[in-house]
Order: sequence, then C-alpha cells, then structure tokens
Amino acid sequence: MEEEGGSMKISIEGMHCQACVNRVRKALEKTDGVQVQDVQIGSAEVVATKAGEAAAIKAIENAGYQPHVPA
Repeated sequence: MEEEGGSMKISIEGMHCQACVNRVRKALEKTDGVQVQDVQIGSAEVVATKAGEAAAIKAIENAGYQPHVPA
C-alpha cells in the first residue's frame, strides 16, 4: 500500500485567468497519487500520497507556473 500523504494547499504564482486554472487542473488530474479538490486563480488544493506531493509540484512547474507550499 502506498504511503499516506494528505491534504495539501499550494499557492501558485503566474495564474491570471480561467485558462490558467484549466491548465493547472488538467496537469494535476494526470498526476499519479494526486486527487484534485479545488483549483482557483493563485491556488490549488489536492489530496496526495507522499510521492504524489512532489509529483504535484512538478506538474504545476511543467505547466509553466511557480508553486509554493506553505510550511
């Protein structure tokens, strides 16, 4: 069984419109170990496994945005 992660709120710089929201949502939905809860301009909330947490950050970066996870 995969390691359990949890809910993760991600701040995202560079999102300006609904097309940005759609791009980030699609990138996260394709990411293994990640379940999308909400995506809005400037943030995303996901439930992720431990491996999925890093993958979610990478997916957002690959979509062209700057993710930040509050400590």
